[in-house]
Amino acid sequence: MIDILFILLIFFIVSTTFKKRRPVLRIELPTVREMASETAAESRSVLAISAEGDVTLDSLRVPSGLLDAYLKAFVKENPGRELEMNADRRVTLEKLLEVWDALTDAGIRVKDVPARIRLPASPNDS
Repeated sequence: MIDILFILLIFFIVSTTFKKRRPVLRIELPTVREMASETAAESRSVLAISAEGDVTLDSLRVPSGLLDAYLKAFVKENPGRELEMNADRRVTLEKLLEVWDALTDAGIRVKDVPARIRLPASPNDS
């Protein structure tokens, strides 16, 4: 039995290829704070959801139950304008699903709307 283990050990040692050391060139990449551009970057409209479930669309408060109508009007008046969703961490899943359903009903694909979850300012907030 030990003869078989010895033969296997020799086989693995002989058949192993060792990595060759590559020289490492340390470089420091430049960083850009501001870059001049000929074209202006489009800003996104913001769909915000507070912890209490209040919804605003570009700083305009949306009454409860009228989000579908507001989003459909938004798409009609602003074709091609993209949305961004900002939500408080404490928003209920029910409210998020309601907003996602309204987005889908308005013809806006949910995966095209980046979401940002706002965390509490201090660890004591819950």
